[in-house]
Amino acid sequence: MGSRIGANIRRERGRRGWSQGRLAREICRGAGVVGEPVGRQEVSRWEQGKRTPRQWLPFIATALGVSVDVLQEPQRLDQPPLPALSDFLPDDDPPAALSAREGRRVGLGQVGDLQKRVHGLRLADDVLAGGDLIRPALRELRVAVRVYREGTHSGEVGRALLGQIGELAQIAGWIASDAGQHGDAERIYRLGISAAMQAGDRTLAGNLAGSLAYQLSNTGGEVEGVRLARAALDGVGPDAPPKARALYLDRVAWAHTKAGEAQSAMRALGEAGEALAEDSAEIESPDYLYWVDAGELKVMESRVYTEIHRPLRAVPLLRDVLSRYDTTHTRELALYLSWLAVALADANEPEEAAATAERVVALSGAVTSDRTAARVGVVRERLEGYGDVPEVRAVLDGAA
Repeated sequence: MGSRIGANIRRERGRRGWSQGRLAREICRGAGVVGEPVGRQEVSRWEQGKRTPRQWLPFIATALGVSVDVLQEPQRLDQPPLPALSDFLPDDDPPAALSAREGRRVGLGQVGDLQKRVHGLRLADDVLAGGDLIRPALRELRVAVRVYREGTHSGEVGRALLGQIGELAQIAGWIASDAGQHGDAERIYRLGISAAMQAGDRTLAGNLAGSLAYQLSNTGGEVEGVRLARAALDGVGPDAPPKARALYLDRVAWAHTKAGEAQSAMRALGEAGEALAEDSAEIESPDYLYWVDAGELKVMESRVYTEIHRPLRAVPLLRDVLSRYDTTHTRELALYLSWLAVALADANEPEEAAATAERVVALSGAVTSDRTAARVGVVRERLEGYGDVPEVRAVLDGAA
């Protein structure tokens, strides 16, 4: 029952373009309660089926504009349910060390095959959203862990397998987070950190820790996000590849931004640019950093400026990035346009903001991404202050 209601809540929330935090606030407002006895994390637990709303159900239905029956109706599954996390996580403790057992001999050839599949999953994530990729991502992670735990291999092959498990956990965690499964994503990230540390790969461990820090910063854990992002950067040390240090500094910048620490964020952005400037063709970087370049740093810089309400800096940066962006990357295009819409609203350009928001809504409707759904909600909230502008009102009414 709980999982059925949770899936229906998530579906209706997505239709309204609301974040989990927005739904929590609407529930409290509708219930007429003081403070916020229902928060984002509680909504997340409901949607994951970890808890059943019970007495809150009528207020949830009212907030979402549906009947209680709609939230209780059975799900029509077009495909089997997702594999359980227990199928591939070691025992009940994600950070626990993976252990190998006697079994089929595993060689470097199989590690190479796994490496190709992991990279293929990364490339797929460039053009597909979390809702489309979560199943193959979990299947690959489950198989990789079983190969390590049930196979026989040399020390060299074992370390290589652990490295691939770590890389696969990073992309699977990212995909799970994009699908709105934040609790599962955190467990997957922690599994990957454990595998990377066992493999002796501090750079990979830093990538996983930084990815988890990014999720925490975006889901209400701003203080922990700053702490973990800093720890990820410190853990890789000064000898890490320039691209790695640039990426981890970018995450530090975002963590400080979400924590309301603008000056620290700006310093980290500057350091990220300096780190990337040290990169060259002669320096080898891990394959998973293929996408880190000056354009990506510019995207983060523009997002930081938008978040701290400096639109005169954010708008030119975003327009420059978007003018050269690959339109096949629908999710990222929708996300970056959402930042532009907010920055334009901050710059008191409601008509342009409305036109941009219209594109955001259209693009986000084409992808199964919790991130884009949340950003639609942010854009709509920001435009509410311009509700008397005809272009804005048309967008708000159309999105609703």
